[in-house]
Amino acid sequence: MNELIKINYESDRPTVSGRELHEALEVKTAYKDWFPRMCEYGFVEGEDYGSFLSDRSDGLPGKPRTDHHLTIDMAKQICMIQRTDIGRRYREYFLDVERQWNSPDAIMARALQFANRQLAALQQQNTELTDTVAVQKQQILEMQPKASYYDVVLDCKDLISTSAIAKDYGKSAVWMNRYLHEKGVQFKQGEIWLLYQKYAEKGYTSTKTHSYLGNDGETHTKPHTYWTQKGRLFLYELMKSDGILPLMEVSHE
Repeated sequence: MNELIKINYESDRPTVSGRELHEALEVKTAYKDWFPRMCEYGFVEGEDYGSFLSDRSDGLPGKPRTDHHLTIDMAKQICMIQRTDIGRRYREYFLDVERQWNSPDAIMARALQFANRQLAALQQQNTELTDTVAVQKQQILEMQPKASYYDVVLDCKDLISTSAIAKDYGKSAVWMNRYLHEKGVQFKQGEIWLLYQKYAEKGYTSTKTHSYLGNDGETHTKPHTYWTQKGRLFLYELMKSDGILPLMEVSHE
C-alpha cells in the first residue's frame, strides 16, 4: 500500500496530522477556520483528536502553529464530509490503514511489543530492587558493631606471652619489649623483663617459673612473664594512643 499521507504510529492508535490532511484534501478554506467547522460534526477533543504545536511546513519563520492529531476514524469521516474525489480516495486509504492495523498479525505484533515493554519494565524494577537490597544490606553491615581487639581480649581469660601479643600487631617480641622499655613500662633484669614499680602492682602481668633440663643434665628453672587480661587492655590503650593498632582493627578501617 502506497503511503498517501504520513501515519503516526507512536501512540496507542494510529493518527494523522490535521494540517497535513487539510493540505492533502486541497481545502481552500484556511485551516484555522476549516478545522473548527469539522469539529461541529460531533468530534470530541481527547477522544477523536488532540492539539499540539507544530513548525510551519513552508519553512518560513514565525511562531509554531496549532495542529491536531486526528484518529484514523475521524480522518476517514472528514474525507467523506468533503464529498470530493480526493476525499473518497483518502477515505479508501484510511480504510486500508484500519484493516492493516486490525489484522491478526498486527494485533499479535502489538501484543508482543506490549509484553516486551512490560518485561523491560519488570526487569528495570528488579534491577532497582536488587540495587536497593544491596544498599540496605551494606547499611545493615555498617550498623553492626565490628568485633574489636578489645572484645577479643575480654573473651580471653588466659595468660598470654609478649610474643603472642606482639604478633597481634604484626610485630616481634623484641620490638614489643623495646617499645615498652622506651615507654617506661618495663626494664630488663638479667634475662627477664620486669615492670617498673608503678605498673608492677596493677595486676598487668603474672610471672611463672618453668623447669627445664640443662645440657649438664641438671634441672634448672627459668622465670617467664605473661600478660593478664587487664595487662593486655593496658597495652592496647597504650599503643592505641601512639596510633599503633592490632592488625584486625587496621583491616576494618
